[in-house]
Amino acid sequence: MPSPFPGMNPYFEQAAYWLDFHTEFLSALRRLLAPRIGPKYIVQLEEHMYIHDLPPEPRRRVGDADLSLARTGRKGIAAAGVGLMEAPAEIRLPEQEVEEVPYLEVRDRLGRELVTVIELLSPSNKRAGEDREAYLAKRRELLRTPTHLVEIDLLRGWTPMPQEGRPECEYSVMVSRAERRPAADFWPIRLRDRLPIIPIPLRPPDDAVPVDLQEVLHRAYDGPGYEHFIYSGSPEPPLSSDDAAWARQFLSAGA
Repeated sequence: MPSPFPGMNPYFEQAAYWLDFHTEFLSALRRLLAPRIGPKYIVQLEEHMYIHDLPPEPRRRVGDADLSLARTGRKGIAAAGVGLMEAPAEIRLPEQEVEEVPYLEVRDRLGRELVTVIELLSPSNKRAGEDREAYLAKRRELLRTPTHLVEIDLLRGWTPMPQEGRPECEYSVMVSRAERRPAADFWPIRLRDRLPIIPIPLRPPDDAVPVDLQEVLHRAYDGPGYEHFIYSGSPEPPLSSDDAAWARQFLSAGA
């Protein structure tokens, strides 16, 4: 079934569900795009990796099993007559988690050259901090290459990507064609707007391929059973009172 909202479904903007939706949306976009550009091009699902130090509580020693094995090994070495230097202190390294954020690459099938990168922004990209800085550094590097960039922002929260002359909007799409930089095409999207049909640029002389992002969202919504659980929570950040009242009409009709 399609999403009940005419445009972006703000109930996907919840920490508990965003990453799942992020993956479903890009997978649906891939399935829609690949038949239209093949066999000359291929569409691959890739991942950014962000490594975060976890807070110290609850405190757990990293690699207890490995440390115990190391101590067993030391006894063996000592028995063999090799001198053993004991450390004067023991420290604890911060535990870490790895966040994997998907994105799409369009590549030339024969040479595997990178043609277009399609990003669906995540909270990691938009929150101030190391992850955003890492994304911005990769973005700047990409914009210096002959690769096209499509950047889709379906999150109302946090800080948008740097763009001169950005119109007021809740969501947006930016298509940066390598041959037109620093100019880029921009679609400002309000909460109540239908998601646009956008071009996915390819290598000249091939024309850009149109993709209907609203159709992509409906395809992502249809299948995982989102209608059974995302509406038990609330969009993050919360909708204004007017927008919340507007949203309720679609929940009663289709959720």
